[in-house]
Amino acid sequence: MTSTVRRAGGFAVVGTLALAAPSLGAAAFAPFAAVALLAAFVVDDGPLFELFARPGDRQDGRLNGLAGFALAATGLALLATVPRVTMPLSVFAAAVLTLAYGNLGARLVDSRTSDESLRAAGFVAAAVLAGTAGQAAIASLTGDAMLLARFTLLAAVGGLVGAVLRTALYERDDPLVMLSIGLVLWGVEVLAGPVSPTQTGVALALTVALGYAAYALGTASVAGMITGVLLLLFAVVFGGFGWALVLVSFFGVGALATKFRYDSKAERGVAEDNDGARGTGNVLGNSGVSLVAVVGYAAAQTLGYPFVSDLLVLAFAGSAAAAMSDTLSSEIGGLFDQPRLITSLKPVPAGTDGAVTWQGEVAGALGAAFVAGVSVLVLPLPAQTAAIAVLAGGLVGMTVDSLLGATVEGAGLGNQAVNFLATFAGALGAVLVWIPL
Repeated sequence: MTSTVRRAGGFAVVGTLALAAPSLGAAAFAPFAAVALLAAFVVDDGPLFELFARPGDRQDGRLNGLAGFALAATGLALLATVPRVTMPLSVFAAAVLTLAYGNLGARLVDSRTSDESLRAAGFVAAAVLAGTAGQAAIASLTGDAMLLARFTLLAAVGGLVGAVLRTALYERDDPLVMLSIGLVLWGVEVLAGPVSPTQTGVALALTVALGYAAYALGTASVAGMITGVLLLLFAVVFGGFGWALVLVSFFGVGALATKFRYDSKAERGVAEDNDGARGTGNVLGNSGVSLVAVVGYAAAQTLGYPFVSDLLVLAFAGSAAAAMSDTLSSEIGGLFDQPRLITSLKPVPAGTDGAVTWQGEVAGALGAAFVAGVSVLVLPLPAQTAAIAVLAGGLVGMTVDSLLGATVEGAGLGNQAVNFLATFAGALGAVLVWIPL
């Protein structure tokens, strides 16, 4: 067993202290606070130090990694016991255990292969198992209902959040990852409705299958694949399968459009980087507004604001239509000659930011119409006329993307920020067009 696996196992044992929370009550933070003090000020040599020390710890002569991990768990324990509205103990345990055992799963895979996708799978698999078991253990100790379907779904969300953050952060950032997992799971616990075993099973099978297909076909990097799977799971949790289907329509058609005649686009200098495999930033740039809309929809439903819910459904569909329209206009339009700058209509070289072709504009309009049609079939839109608003939102978003590309992209905004603003414009456009209808 390698030293990294042993260290991850040691952290997992420390994380298991979270299961003592029901017995300790308001003192649930105490075991982790004690570990943090020992790591920071007492243990500076010997077997325990060698077990938990990360490379930087040996230089400092202090177990900074363990201290940070324990302090993050202390903070979550305080959130679960001190405020007037407390984090559920099951969520506290799930947050600590998904990270601790997820890291162990990733290290076990690392000891056998360097494949990044398998490492991520090992993290998520171990996190889901540990998070589900931890929540079940807390429920049995507190006498709460044994909601295994909900526990599994929460653990899956926690594992995916952790896996996404771990692709962008370092091992020393585990405290930030743990706190992020805890806050996200707390929000899911508050806003998500009842979950049946069938819903959980179908949601997990669907997201895993689609995520694997995206990675296997080379349409997403490992980080992009995990991010996409997480967004689909959020859509199911906060909205329903219809919301996920709208995102799937964009992800699927957009990915195929990116791969369509990729070599020709590469020769023309208009192809996506990384062989068309989209990363986390690209996924969030195109779907971040959709995520905000579906979370807001769940909040509005919980608080009883139906009109706001209707607007957020429109915003979700409009942002997805904008993302689809922009993607198709770029990927299809880039194959044709004589592009023109949208602000002046003067001919410009292929690949110029803000350049458009009539073929790309038609493809973008068809993409927006496709999303509008899917949305009418599967989303709780306020009226059939909302399809017109969604289509309009898609066209607005596509146009805004081109305008931003011609004016500010590269001079202050990157492509991902432009995509986010374009999808926001699509969401806003759909809402503003629908209100007078």
